[in-house]
Amino acid sequence: MTLILASGSPTRAAMLTQAGLIFERVSPDVDERAVEETIADSGIDAADVAQILADVKASEVSARHPTALVIGADQTLALDGERFHKPADLAEARRQLTRLSGHTHHLHAALSVVRGGDILFRHVATAAMTMRPLSPAFIGQYLAIVGDQALGSVGCYQIESFGIRLFEAIDGDHFTILGLPLLPLLGFLRAEGEIDA
Repeated sequence: MTLILASGSPTRAAMLTQAGLIFERVSPDVDERAVEETIADSGIDAADVAQILADVKASEVSARHPTALVIGADQTLALDGERFHKPADLAEARRQLTRLSGHTHHLHAALSVVRGGDILFRHVATAAMTMRPLSPAFIGQYLAIVGDQALGSVGCYQIESFGIRLFEAIDGDHFTILGLPLLPLLGFLRAEGEIDA
């Protein structure tokens, strides 16, 4: 059985590789903001948005590779009901970090596994991320150090590197924070006989 990761994310690909999975990568042809616009007035929360986007990504790639087992994933960030996206530039990154400073936000990582257009497995996990109060000077220093890397993730950080210095507390699974609930995925693949039990 061919296993496909429907994601361009190098972090998600690295997680699967480090877990010993053999897979192909196919980027989904999905306009995420357009999908979000269609559900904007539905009242669903950020966790549901992540799940819908994971479903859409996996389903789009599955339509092109119907015999493969396709893994889709997405991650959303929410603070007090406000959803955040990847910043467009460093000025927006500064505004986001200022808004997140001193608060607990939630990362929702969703997973969808599709074969032949049928969703076989879905899962969403949440991590609570408490940022310490950040001074304007520290935010400036942080952005000077990480540069454009801040634009590569929602929240402007990678906890596996210098971004960990933004936090005073984290409550959640490491893989959820990186954007893919890996343990539930491996459990599903074992149950399906796709990997060794």
